[in-house]
Amino acid sequence: MLDTIIVWGAGAIGATVGAYLQRADVPVIFVDNVRDHVAAINRDGLHISGPIEEFLVKAQAFLPEDLPGQYQTILLCVKAHHTQAACDQLRPYLRDDGCVVSLQNGLNERVIAGAFGARRTIGAFVNFGADYHGPGNIHFGGRGAVVVGELDGRITGRVEQLHRHLLKFDEKAVVTPNILGFLWGKMSYGALLYATALTDASIVDVLDAKQYRVCLSALAQEVLSVATAEKITPERFDGYDPAAFLGTDVSAMQRSFDDMVVHNAKSTKTHSGIWRDLAVRKRVTEVDAQLGPVVEIGVEHGLATPITKRLIELIHDIENERRPLSWQTLDELAASTGHKTGQENM
Repeated sequence: MLDTIIVWGAGAIGATVGAYLQRADVPVIFVDNVRDHVAAINRDGLHISGPIEEFLVKAQAFLPEDLPGQYQTILLCVKAHHTQAACDQLRPYLRDDGCVVSLQNGLNERVIAGAFGARRTIGAFVNFGADYHGPGNIHFGGRGAVVVGELDGRITGRVEQLHRHLLKFDEKAVVTPNILGFLWGKMSYGALLYATALTDASIVDVLDAKQYRVCLSALAQEVLSVATAEKITPERFDGYDPAAFLGTDVSAMQRSFDDMVVHNAKSTKTHSGIWRDLAVRKRVTEVDAQLGPVVEIGVEHGLATPITKRLIELIHDIENERRPLSWQTLDELAASTGHKTGQENM
């Protein structure tokens, strides 16, 4: 009999992956702190909708304080800024020989390893598009890379077992000896997504706007300079090629932008989760927990990250209603790179 997997955080990422595993007879229990969401899953099941497919699975869900037992594998799927609190909450439910897998955005493996040790931490990288649409309802908008790996690069039995489970969610899921390369690649791409969220426009519209590509390239280069200082080789995925931004070949950068546009145009998730937090859910984003470590690690290496700092400031301005979601706010980021877009109202 397969061990039950705990999905801690049944939002867009956790609920989507967990629903596929549950449907494939991998036993899953969902844990979430939204009482109405937990009640809806227990009462009606978990509904996945969107262009990929539509289905309903029956599953168990608990509030964190109500979960019984201890478990071998916990998929941590909370927002980055809730990672430490979630680690503190889930500690009693993790077996001594168990592991926590970070299905999150950001460098949260550092926090998890700090709480449980690197031996009990597995890295993961996911880039599919999904949104929480209400209690018991998740919209799965588009496929993207799914990668798992041990932090030390070893290919272990437990990571191979996790990979077999994830193949039930995405047949292209892979195991890597360079999970940190994928995480830093996603970090630099994630910075671009934060930049798109300064506007009300779609991801595709911003990435396709040629007048902003100098600014966006400078942002990606800044984040990747910190990865280089960490001796990390970032990996490419879903049209994003970090190697293009590590060099000076403008045509390579343009090709990567064009490839990112093509990939994102396939998804019905038109805007990032960051934009959704700002424009729809009206809540604080993960910007400090996701991009803040880039600034902090940069300081450790004597690297300035002024564009990333400015991006964080602008996101906070939108959170606090000091600035609107607009092209003009993106112009403010461009100004921090010394590049004027000439962008008029759009």
